[in-house]
Amino acid sequence: MGWYTTTVLPKLIEAGCSQKLLMRLRAQYVPQAQGNVLEIGIGTGLNLEYYDKDQVQLTGLDPAAELTGHAQERAQALDLPVAMLGVSGESIPAEDATFDNLVCTWTLCSIPNVEGALSEMHRVVKPGGKLFFIEHGAAPDAGVAKWQRRVEPVWKRFTGGCHLTRKADELIQEAGFRLDSFDSAYLPGPKIASFMTHGIAAREG
Repeated sequence: MGWYTTTVLPKLIEAGCSQKLLMRLRAQYVPQAQGNVLEIGIGTGLNLEYYDKDQVQLTGLDPAAELTGHAQERAQALDLPVAMLGVSGESIPAEDATFDNLVCTWTLCSIPNVEGALSEMHRVVKPGGKLFFIEHGAAPDAGVAKWQRRVEPVWKRFTGGCHLTRKADELIQEAGFRLDSFDSAYLPGPKIASFMTHGIAAREG
């Protein structure tokens, strides 16, 4: 799987995550993240074009060097300075309450210890700081959810550990964030992978 992981998978992720409707969701949320911002799972940098260069000091976190190399190229082309952290979200090398805002798009599905990562995200964002998130996950329809559970073990093998059955909104709230706004819907495509949840959460206290 080494060649697949380093060569094929980045191209699949880029193609899948750059679809027009997904980019519209990015454009809805990412510009709202200002100040000292941490993006969890920056990947190939598909969010970079939506940040306000004059209003953001951006740090990107992702353990996959085969993806962040593309992100660095994008950042340079946009003249957007980005500090890259080549680690996973379960252990963020930052002091408590460091960041004004967090961005996390289609990332919670693939972090191995998602509860640990969200705990870390809660730790490093300032009280009152926002988490802007867009995720896919468990469908509300029993028939679709049943197929998600069936397909997930094989799906994860070929998608970099992506889970189909996580509920991002519930996980975020369980980590201590307050959900300020939330929306969900199926987008066009196979229903097992097209139920999207997105919104804005805040750290209280």
